[in-house]
Amino acid sequence: PDVAASTPTETAPTAAADALRESSTVADTDASGAAPPDAPASEASAPPFAWPPSTRLSYRLGGSVRGEVEGTASVQWVRQGERYQVHLDVTVGASFAPLMQRRMSSDGEITAAGLVPRRYDETTRVAFGRTRRATVRFEDGTVQLANGRRVASLPAVQDTASQFVQLTYLFLTGGETLAPGRRIEVPLALPRRVDRWVYDVVGEQALDTPFGTLPTWHLKPRRAADPSALSIEAWFAPSLQYLPVRIVIRQDADVFIDLMVERLPEQAEPEPPSR
Repeated sequence: PDVAASTPTETAPTAAADALRESSTVADTDASGAAPPDAPASEASAPPFAWPPSTRLSYRLGGSVRGEVEGTASVQWVRQGERYQVHLDVTVGASFAPLMQRRMSSDGEITAAGLVPRRYDETTRVAFGRTRRATVRFEDGTVQLANGRRVASLPAVQDTASQFVQLTYLFLTGGETLAPGRRIEVPLALPRRVDRWVYDVVGEQALDTPFGTLPTWHLKPRRAADPSALSIEAWFAPSLQYLPVRIVIRQDADVFIDLMVERLPEQAEPEPPSR
């Protein structure tokens, strides 16, 4: 499928909007003076991990889809108790007359091992074209694909939207170690199949952002045997809680979209631990 006409869902819940209205820019984040990117996340001095109630990342969009394109994108994380939602929204073209809009949403549970998706929804709206939807459902031991076919699941399986948050969690807690040459495997349920995606850690890279130069770790996927499969590479920033500050979704050398963070993450204060 091409980037403009293939693979993100319905509207975010009111809870997401309410939480994000109350959110504020991360106060304890310093893009230039935080811990160095090679500091292991599992150090004894690291604070215990707490899932925030809400987080929003905003990106500017560039790239090429039958010609140069511009637009906007965002990633929203919302938590209510042990339930979560992740929404990845992409708009190509002007917001008042977009050429394409896409939403990818993951809904599921938070466990000691991270995220457990229960449902993934994907909606694509193309100007002067029909709206296309796909849903993937996760059940014990099986995954129901968009065409209704059931296939065997994989341990720790993620979906297209949840994988970025799951990787952030693993980097923060030391579940995965970032070092040049390392191989990170992500079991992934796509609308048409379940597969194991492998990311190679290319190394550290400094990105120029609107708020300064940002140290990041660059992860690049190994190209799948299926030539129609999209590849998604990402850059994670240790000084911003290992959030993905750049995401490139690529079909080939001429068809891709490039998302670059345009401002510091907005994040609500973590809820106090229950007594």
